[in-house]
Amino acid sequence: MERIGIAASKMAKGNLLFYNGWVILISFLFSFFIFFIGGSAIAIALILMTYGARGVMPVNFEKEWISIGLVCMISLAAVVGLFCLIAISRNIKFHR
Repeated sequence: MERIGIAASKMAKGNLLFYNGWVILISFLFSFFIFFIGGSAIAIALILMTYGARGVMPVNFEKEWISIGLVCMISLAAVVGLFCLIAISRNIKFHR
């Protein structure tokens, strides 16, 4: 998280407004990247579970996997959003 502040300070070159803007932008981009990677892993895992357990599972998993994926993605969004807020709060500056 401290690396976000280091990168933002190098790009802002002493301007406090640009520093805070870069901190927010870098945090959101990193959070989006982590959400994309995690969401892809969850989707691939659910697809593999659907095809792998087709004859074994007694419950109709093929119709329920959308709701399971929705719960997983909401949980992932909450964790990534919390990480983003913590990263922003640790790196944002109000005065020099």
